[in-house]
Amino acid sequence: MITVIVPAYEEEGIIGDSLTHLLRSKEPAGAGKDHPVEVIVVPNGCSDRTAEEARALAPDFAARGWRFQVTERAQGSKTAALNAGIAAATNPRLMFMDADVHVSPGLVAALAHAVDRPEPTYAGGQFRIRPARTIASRLYARFWPRLPFMAQGVPGCGVAAVNAAGRARWDQIPELTSDDMFIRNHFAPAEMVAVPETYSWPIAEGFGALVRVRRRQNRGLAELGEKRPDLVRNAGRTAPGAGAALRLFLRDPAGFLTYAAVAVTVRTPLFRLRGRWDRDRGAR
Repeated sequence: MITVIVPAYEEEGIIGDSLTHLLRSKEPAGAGKDHPVEVIVVPNGCSDRTAEEARALAPDFAARGWRFQVTERAQGSKTAALNAGIAAATNPRLMFMDADVHVSPGLVAALAHAVDRPEPTYAGGQFRIRPARTIASRLYARFWPRLPFMAQGVPGCGVAAVNAAGRARWDQIPELTSDDMFIRNHFAPAEMVAVPETYSWPIAEGFGALVRVRRRQNRGLAELGEKRPDLVRNAGRTAPGAGAALRLFLRDPAGFLTYAAVAVTVRTPLFRLRGRWDRDRGAR
């Protein structure tokens, strides 16, 4: 069966909703008393009630017959939390899920089925961005999914699954910001499977927060290039060419200009990063 690993940093008021959506999931084929779904939440470096909020749902997971554990770590590190979750997992198939993701009812079952094969496989669903409050975030959220990297293939943002053969391709996830790209780029396009089921997550609110998130993404890719240049080469082209950029502009000028303004501002000293793992959600 499959183990869902949820690293969590300062997710009070958020983790409960995400786990509640997970509880509404359809049972994957083959799951049951002898082969239950397993959920491992790993709060790391939290100063709030993330762990307590997650543990409050333990009876609900038990009622479903799913294994459930919350393993706290003092160190604030998503990669260390992922490594701890992987080490604790008892199932050969793994699903990585950000703590602010809301899965649709069929996603877990679809991903479990997609990676149920002997050859190395990576699988992801169809992401949706939840409605934003600020104009900048609404425009950015409207445009960003149209970029070729996001619209084609399996980007794996926020949720991804691998099987045992795929997991065997790395030992430990190194300490870097772009953990999702580290995992994804171990797989060739032919080894990736996109399932039609959806999931959603919130976008950073406000122009400054968008800049900080984009800066962190750029830093993550730079770190990955320094530590594992072979994985960056596997990623392929992420930016649109001139022709694609023109088509994107003509389709959505306001979204394009917002995205471009964020990209330009990232190169300035404005809106410095607050912390390595801060998601810059703004007011909750």
